[in-house]
Amino acid sequence: MTNPRREALLAAEKKAFALFDAIEAAGLIAPGRSESELDRGIYALAAEHFGVKRHWHKRVVRVGANTVCIFADTPPERTVEADDIVYLDLGPVFEDWEADVGRSYVVGNDSAKTKLVADLPRIFDIVQAYYRASPGITGAELYAFAQKAADDAGWLFGGVIAGHIIGEFPHAQIPGNKALNRIAPSNPTCMSESDGNGHEKHWILEIHLVDKARTYGGFYERLL
Repeated sequence: MTNPRREALLAAEKKAFALFDAIEAAGLIAPGRSESELDRGIYALAAEHFGVKRHWHKRVVRVGANTVCIFADTPPERTVEADDIVYLDLGPVFEDWEADVGRSYVVGNDSAKTKLVADLPRIFDIVQAYYRASPGITGAELYAFAQKAADDAGWLFGGVIAGHIIGEFPHAQIPGNKALNRIAPSNPTCMSESDGNGHEKHWILEIHLVDKARTYGGFYERLL
C-alpha cells in the first residue's frame, strides 16, 4: 500500500540530493572558500536552479576543525584548505514538504578523512537495518545503537541526537513533547508511535562521526 506522505518526503529528498549534485558540479567546495561563501553559493544555486524559497532550518556548512561541531554550535568561521574535510547539512523545502540531507566531502587526498567519509553511509545502512529489524525500538535505543556502530568502526559518535521527525513544513509546530520526536537518550518511546497530529512519524537518521582525537568529523543524513 502506498503512503502518500512518505512518497512526498521521498520526492523532496530526491530533489535535495540533486541539489548536492549541482553543488558538486558547480565546484563550490574548493580550497580558499570560506563557510559563509559556500553558504551564499548554495542559497543562490538552490533558488535559481531548484526554485527553493524556504529552508526549514539554517544551512550548515562546516569546514576543517568545525566538522566536530553539532547543529547548535556557532564556531569561528573557517576556510577550506588543502587536504581538508567539509560537511553540509541542508533543509530545503520543496512545495510544502521538508527535506533534510547531509553529505561530507574530502578536499585533497587525506586517507583518514577519506575513510571517515566512506564510513558515513556504511554506518547509516547498519543503523537503518537495525531499526527495520527491531519493531518497537525506542529513540533512546536507536541512539545507543548508533553510538555502538560508530565505536565498532573506530570513530566517536559526534551527535547529541541521531535524528528527528520530518514532514510537512513546518513540522516544528507539531504539538507535543519535542523530545519524543528525536532519536536521543531523552526519548524512551517507541519510534512507531503517532505524532501529536495523529500521523505516522517519518524519521531522519543522522550519522555524525568524529575521530578519536576530536580534530575532524563528517556528517551524513537522510530519511530512515
